[in-house]
Amino acid sequence: MIEFFTRKEFAEAADFIRSHTEHEPTIGLILGTGLNPLAEEVQRANVIPYRDIPHFPVSTVEGHVGQLVIGELEGQEVLIMQGRAHYYEGYSPQHICLPIRVMQLLGINILIVTNAAGGLNPAFKAGDLMLITDHINLIGMAGLNPLRGPDDPELGPRFPEMSQAYDLELREMALQVADDLGFPLHQGVYICLAGPSFETPADLKFLRIIGADAVGMSTVPEVTVARHAGMRVLGISGISNVAIIEPTEERKATHEEVLEAGKLLVPKLTALLKGVVSLLANGGL
Repeated sequence: MIEFFTRKEFAEAADFIRSHTEHEPTIGLILGTGLNPLAEEVQRANVIPYRDIPHFPVSTVEGHVGQLVIGELEGQEVLIMQGRAHYYEGYSPQHICLPIRVMQLLGINILIVTNAAGGLNPAFKAGDLMLITDHINLIGMAGLNPLRGPDDPELGPRFPEMSQAYDLELREMALQVADDLGFPLHQGVYICLAGPSFETPADLKFLRIIGADAVGMSTVPEVTVARHAGMRVLGISGISNVAIIEPTEERKATHEEVLEAGKLLVPKLTALLKGVVSLLANGGL
């Protein structure tokens, strides 16, 4: 069954959230698998479980807490999604991206999106961070685009332009913060697959050939809708494992590996995102 949502459903969710917080955030953050601890840094926080919000998709995956945390971070009012829903959980692309539409109605104009990703670039290792410079919308090319269906011109254009999906100024901020913190921040192209199975060696070789540096099962639908909504977007991938082109019994990709890598990624990612939010609070670079 294909699900389409309208401003009525978006407004019902947005109104519910407004009624449960005194904050008026302008920055939204989505935390990927195993990357939840940043939300613990939020001050004067209001916490709202996804299951309580009308029409909100609820994550069923380990490593996704499934709640909004709204409050103050580095002098900015923020809305943090601790976890997300995925297409492979049975949701439509439109339902996955309903939270982005709700953010749009709440007045959020900057989206910072994170994910745990597999490293395809041979220079990457588990525990690295990658600044997303562009993406390959493989599932969108196959028809699973969250903008499919009736168009509401008040939410965005029928044919949104995607040549600069990831905001250059925000990327420069992230690079400056990483440099100040003294750790490398790779740059590269993220590709989204539908999941939930991990890739075969032949899949991985193909993805490398077509120009992807990291692979995951999220982010691209959300970014597509955010850009349609006119939001500025910053994307960061945490490299949780590296591509296994020649697998053995001892070398297999697992979800547990992704969660363990998240523990290594969290300190760097938290520092990076706090630094970017701080720069935004002080007018940028």
